Amino acid sequence: MAFRYKSTTTTTTTIPKEVTILVIGDKSTGKSTLISAMASDSFPSTVPPLLPPTRLPANSFTDSASLFVIDTPSSVVQQGKLSEELKRADSVVVTYACDDNVSFERVSSYWLPELQKLEVKAPVLVVGCKLDLRNERMQVSLESLTTGIMNQFKEVVTCIECSAATLYQVPEVFYFAQKSALHPVDPLFDYDTNALTDRCVRALRRIFNLFDFNLDGIFTDRDLYEFQTSSFGAELRQSDIDQIKTMVEQNVPEGVNSQGLTFRGFVEIHNMFLKKGRTETFWAVLRKFGYGNDLKLRDDFLPVPSKASDQSVELSSAAIEFLKGVFRLLDTDKDQLLRPAEIDKLFDAAPESPWKDTPYKDAAETTEMGYISLNGFLSQWALMTLLDPKYSLANLIYIGCKLKPAAALRVTPRRSEERKKQKTERNVFQCYVFGSKNSGKSAFLFSLLGRPFSAFYTPTTVERYAANNIELIKGTKKTLILREIPEDEVSSFLSKKDCLAACDVAAFVHDSSDGYSWKKSIDLLEKVVNQGELTGHKFPCLLIAAKDDLVPFPRAVLDSFKVAQELKIGAPIRVSMMSGDLNDVYSKIVNAAEHPHLRIPETVFVRKRKQQQQLLHSFIFALAGAAMAFAGLTVRRARANKNSS
Repeated sequence: MAFRYKSTTTTTTTIPKEVTILVIGDKSTGKSTLISAMASDSFPSTVPPLLPPTRLPANSFTDSASLFVIDTPSSVVQQGKLSEELKRADSVVVTYACDDNVSFERVSSYWLPELQKLEVKAPVLVVGCKLDLRNERMQVSLESLTTGIMNQFKEVVTCIECSAATLYQVPEVFYFAQKSALHPVDPLFDYDTNALTDRCVRALRRIFNLFDFNLDGIFTDRDLYEFQTSSFGAELRQSDIDQIKTMVEQNVPEGVNSQGLTFRGFVEIHNMFLKKGRTETFWAVLRKFGYGNDLKLRDDFLPVPSKASDQSVELSSAAIEFLKGVFRLLDTDKDQLLRPAEIDKLFDAAPESPWKDTPYKDAAETTEMGYISLNGFLSQWALMTLLDPKYSLANLIYIGCKLKPAAALRVTPRRSEERKKQKTERNVFQCYVFGSKNSGKSAFLFSLLGRPFSAFYTPTTVERYAANNIELIKGTKKTLILREIPEDEVSSFLSKKDCLAACDVAAFVHDSSDGYSWKKSIDLLEKVVNQGELTGHKFPCLLIAAKDDLVPFPRAVLDSFKVAQELKIGAPIRVSMMSGDLNDVYSKIVNAAEHPHLRIPETVFVRKRKQQQQLLHSFIFALAGAAMAFAGLTVRRARANKNSS
């Protein structure tokens, strides 16, 4: 049997209770007979051309997962159905006949390339059937036969030969098929580097940190004992602990020191699991601490509170205090800033650093060297929690937060309810920023982050975020998140259901020196407000007159005050990013968000809908009155008839 414990990476986040195994191969290679022999534990004298789906009991092997085995036709006519089955399979068995060299050659010339063409992600086993029929004079080692296959096709995890007639290695075929699906190695081991994958090492780092009670990077004997009992429910004797450390030290001298086991030694313990083929033991540890096959915390480990579309999720005060403590701990030189390397260290137990890609990259205030302040640090967390609460919760757990989810996150009241109450309890406000191209939207975001003005214009093609804390007059702080919507993406954006549900304020930016820019901003305002009216989402709106350092377009100045008065949203806020004259615009946005019932525009469309609703209410009221009058008249007539009789 040629064998390597390997499986393609999957994104499974729960442990399956059933494994679907698809058996494919050329005609007469023994597919149906192999399945029947496993199901009946005997060699069938006859088998139909195609077996119906066969379920093997959950107690077939040590893993408590039942096997659902699907036989497949060999005819080309039915290949369309086969491709659909392959997409649903957890593991694939490709058969050849040991007495038929052509069928063996077809494994690498047809079947495996076909699986690659169909982008099958499931692990693959190459299985030789009819081993009892192989010509004794042509005996060759399986390893020599399959080395080329396993080198060329990385998705192949095992090559094994069996005989249904003698039942030789028939159970092993299905055992390895189940094991490759339940306990995959690809997420754990990189065959190119011959080492554990980076994501696997990061997962082990988090688990190590959980039991490093002294926070000194060393597993004492007591730490190792606690890890063992927590992971497997079994105690370790001191002699067992000493034996483990001896084995680790033999393989990795730096894995053990006078105080105990280092992280490198902890990694080596799990390396030994792999070398011994004990992938199920490795996965038992990972799954115990919440990991799925993608080596991220499973969804069932991240119980984020449910919310309506117009509610938001924020960090609790306890979570914020935890993050402040983390910041102080990482800020070893006490300069009130964290370097990029220190941020990377913070997330060394996470699958990856979450702030290196959009939408979080460059979304918080940093210095020219890329150092981040406490304000920027907390703003980044606020943004991540607002956009993806589950992702934020996962990263809190990765960095060592032990608060329960309900204590780490809070769901805000519905925006519609806050508007009725004319007040808000939010600490994080999201402002959608609309405007024409080159109106100054991006500069408006950059200024919130304290970045210097740049005259170089680069059109925005994707949504962009900026987040920072705003200190108000009373000394309180609120987090303001600006979300820039590119002009070309507005129609697509507004077509999405509840696209405006998370909007606290909408800002419409125009270049005060450009008449077209002014007209476009009003067009956008009408589109956005009308869509909000149709979907039941209302919010304060502000007009931002950017580039106030330039000569203003006369008509735009006159129109802007007239339009603002008609819409009842207040005069445009004039700003210049180039001169740094911001006119306290960000505080004004927060102030508008804190009074969600004010500055809500009344467009022509909105006024017409109000009139229609008023007419409808009047009609219903009149209809109800008429119905009551008619009912009263009917009663009086009935009484009159009764008296006359």
